[in-house]
Amino acid sequence: MNNLNSYINTEIKPLKHSDSIREALDLFEDFSYSHFPVTEEGIYIGCIAKETVEFSKSEALINDSRFHFERFFVRSSMIWLDVLEVFAKNDSNLLPVLDEKNNYVGYYELEDVIRFLHETPFLKEEGGILIIEKELNTFSMSQVAQIIESNNAKILGLFISNVANNKVEITVKISQIGLNEIIQTFRRYDYDIISEHQEDSYLNSLKERSDYLDKYLNI
Repeated sequence: MNNLNSYINTEIKPLKHSDSIREALDLFEDFSYSHFPVTEEGIYIGCIAKETVEFSKSEALINDSRFHFERFFVRSSMIWLDVLEVFAKNDSNLLPVLDEKNNYVGYYELEDVIRFLHETPFLKEEGGILIIEKELNTFSMSQVAQIIESNNAKILGLFISNVANNKVEITVKISQIGLNEIIQTFRRYDYDIISEHQEDSYLNSLKERSDYLDKYLNI
């Protein structure tokens, strides 16, 4: 259930570089988009933002604002997680979609992608979410899966949520709420647990010892 192609929208034709700002204003007044794609001779050349249009002279051409176009887009072959990331990075509620030959195909609306997300097992199915971290050069996706499945749990969703300072962060949704055994197994394989869990016996033990020491020092 990774493919979003059925959500590609072609209802509204892209703006043309030769259209007037007035035409763009009319479009943004009718629809609550933050951006809208612009084409030149059928080729996608960027998105014009609603704010850019509002601060431009209505008699001007869209092409006059070409310097302010934003160049983001997604491919029709991209999975929903990558598409969602592009939405977030560009603070947009609309994304132009291009095929592998850079032909303009249509656009995604953020609302549709969120609706799709709610139908995935990652959100739809009950389970626990675990965020783990490990050195990039020692990380193995197959090892993560093996650790989870060896504890009689199933993976409902898994993705790399961050890579920084030579470390990779992985977010996993697991089919069972009881995560303590899985957490301890990850620790034995030198994974750091980023998310906090009330049932984490290791952290609870440390907290109890810390509370005890605080009481002892305050006597």
